[in-house]
Amino acid sequence: MKNLFITSAFLIVLFASCDNNDSNSTPAELNLVTSSNTSGKVTYTNLLATMPTVKSYTVGSVDAEGISYNGETDEIIIASRTNNRLETYSGLKTAFTAGTDNLMLTLNSITGEFSNARETAISGDKIVVAQDQSTSNGMINKLFVYQKTTTGFTLMKTYITDFKLWGIHMDGADLYAVADLTGDIVQFKNFMTNAPGNILATKRVTIAGLTRTHGITYSASDDVMILTDVASATSATDGGLVIIKNFSSVFASIATSGTIALTNQVRVYGPNSLLGNPVDVAYDSVTKNIYVAERLNAGGQVLTYSYPTTSGDFAPINVRAEAGVTSIFVLRK
Repeated sequence: MKNLFITSAFLIVLFASCDNNDSNSTPAELNLVTSSNTSGKVTYTNLLATMPTVKSYTVGSVDAEGISYNGETDEIIIASRTNNRLETYSGLKTAFTAGTDNLMLTLNSITGEFSNARETAISGDKIVVAQDQSTSNGMINKLFVYQKTTTGFTLMKTYITDFKLWGIHMDGADLYAVADLTGDIVQFKNFMTNAPGNILATKRVTIAGLTRTHGITYSASDDVMILTDVASATSATDGGLVIIKNFSSVFASIATSGTIALTNQVRVYGPNSLLGNPVDVAYDSVTKNIYVAERLNAGGQVLTYSYPTTSGDFAPINVRAEAGVTSIFVLRK
């Protein structure tokens, strides 16, 4: 995604969830944030610090997904599965300097408009929430579009999909989504111009050799799509990463219901990769590093990979424990 959003009194730079800044300017910070579905914690790290330190903060949501970070306002947004609402917490860097733990809840949406949230995607002051079907929501897969204001989040539109939702990603006006329980990805062109209600995909394609998609991110500057494969939810060794270079031309060349062949993929699978259930992914287009939220191995790990040029069973270049990690976001500033 071309991806920096965010507002300083509504001056907006575009960004989107699980994505990273595509700017090639030399930054002072490379911010990584994560959320958990077990700990009630989020974490913040400046990866460009001389000695990067992971700081964890307590938030009012034990179970959180879809984290994103606004470097201008020093705020995170999460989709709370505990409270079934969007939540904004501010002052990460202030708390980091002061050595304090709790973050201040500054904004939230109305409780209960969605449940079983799995991901967010952000474009300007609009936030999209992916709701996965469950008994709590009548088994309805739905996309919620909110507008962030100075006082909270206003629900603007909802869309019902005909497939199970998990990861989503905004690229300009277009939304990409994974079709859970399949190896498919879906595109909605000019997503937010659609009328509310049932929404049909502009295009849906299958990724050859991918068992079950979850995480998705796209870098417009590198024209690379990165997907995660959780495969069997109970196996700690069958997960993987799928990288599709020259994605825009590859995707355009495939007819709807077609297949992106193995020859168009770079794949990372195998025991050395430590990929079991990689549920989310982020990418930095400057270092070319890939960041993964691995949910199963060791109870949760944040894994960093060098960008692979060929397929193989590659070990991560960095591993750190993160209990229950569910979402990950990287932002250059």
